[in-house]
Amino acid sequence: MRIALAQVRCALGDKEENLKRMQKALKKVDVDLYVFAETYLTGYMCRDLFYPLAERTDGKSVKKVAKMAKEKGCSIIFGMPVEDEEILGVLRNSAVCVSPDGEVQRYDKLFLANFGPFEEELYFGPGKGPVMFDVNGTKVGTVICFDIFFPEIAKSYALNGAETVVCISASPATSRPFFEALVPARAIENTIYTVYVNQVGTQLNQVYFGGSMAVGPRGETLVKNKYYEEDITVIETDPVQLEIARRFRPTVADTLTRVPIDTSAIENNRKN
Repeated sequence: MRIALAQVRCALGDKEENLKRMQKALKKVDVDLYVFAETYLTGYMCRDLFYPLAERTDGKSVKKVAKMAKEKGCSIIFGMPVEDEEILGVLRNSAVCVSPDGEVQRYDKLFLANFGPFEEELYFGPGKGPVMFDVNGTKVGTVICFDIFFPEIAKSYALNGAETVVCISASPATSRPFFEALVPARAIENTIYTVYVNQVGTQLNQVYFGGSMAVGPRGETLVKNKYYEEDITVIETDPVQLEIARRFRPTVADTLTRVPIDTSAIENNRKN
């Protein structure tokens, strides 16, 4: 599967402009899957504007993306604020996957960043659990930004047959060392392709470093996008490479789905 890491600058709060930029990006390369950043549709630093900007997944913006996907014959993953269909007034920070046949799949961010400059819990509710996307028959697990700090999510995708984990992100420059360590770690510990696509540019007081990257199942860096500039790169995943990686380093096969904990020392201390 050919995947484009579409590191494209957002116009803060301007959905129409961001859709135009998406359409322009789609003309640059031919791939099976395009990946855009977290909250790409609106930009990340929208704050209270998330409420009027949010849409449901059957809204006009997603329909426009579906039209692009159909015309291009590709799938598109991008971030947006979503109005929950079941709970009135609740928003989700979501990754939406639109297929060329019009199918729409959605993953809601599980771990909302709410520390330092981040205020996500003011606007969003957490998701219910991991969601595996079907991209033209290939299983793709998705996480959003802070989610990648929790290895159990990527591990659950690997144990359920994912070939690729996609992380869409809005990581400022101060977070760069963490993500550049964690993206390879998730790939190595799960022998899986890991794709990271970050915001780029400045929004209010936040500077996003770009630096999108893809790492192969043996920890090899496949592409690294430019820092602080727009950039689109392409990788091609290969199931054979997954098989080879897992044969020589069987981290998935050897994973303990339930780790036993030896409590004998605690029990002995209680007795004494």
